[in-house]
Amino acid sequence: MPRRTASAAAERLPEPVPAVAPPALGPLTGIVGYHIAQAAVTTYGAFERHIGRPFELRKVEFSMLMLLMANGALSPKRLAAALRLTAPNLSLLLDRLQQRGLLRRQPNPDDGRSQHIVLTEKGLRVARDSAAAALPMERELQGPLSRAEHAMLIELLSRLAGHPRPG
Repeated sequence: MPRRTASAAAERLPEPVPAVAPPALGPLTGIVGYHIAQAAVTTYGAFERHIGRPFELRKVEFSMLMLLMANGALSPKRLAAALRLTAPNLSLLLDRLQQRGLLRRQPNPDDGRSQHIVLTEKGLRVARDSAAAALPMERELQGPLSRAEHAMLIELLSRLAGHPRPG
C-alpha cells in the first residue's frame, strides 16, 4: 500500500458541496409579513454589529435617542406615540436610559404639571456617535438596492406602518 504524502493529500481537494435549492415558498411568496421578517433577520444583525453591541443600545433605545436628537425636548406622550409604546413600557425605557445618564426628565416650562424628555450631554454624544455608526450600517443594507429602490422601500414600509411620508 503506497504511503500518502502531505502534498498528495493537499492535491486532493474536497468535492464541492452542491448548492441546496431553497424550498418553494408557496403562499409565502405573496405574504408581506414573511418578507419583512426575512429582511429583519439581516437588518437586526447589522444593527447589533454596528450599534447594539458597540453602544450597548437596543433598537428602541437608539430610536429614542435619534428622535430626541432631531427634535430636542419631547413630551413622553409624543415619544410613546412615535415609538408605538404603551405608557408603562415608555416609563421603563426612560428609567433605563436615565440611569445610564443619557437623558433626563425636566419640567415643561409651559405647564409645570407635565415633563419633557431631553438628552444629557452624554446622551447627545452617544446619539451623535451612534448616528455616525448607522451610516456604514445603512450602506451595507442598501448594497443590493439602487437609490430609487431604497427610497421606495422606505416609503412603502412607512405606509405599511401607518406613518406619514418620511422627511
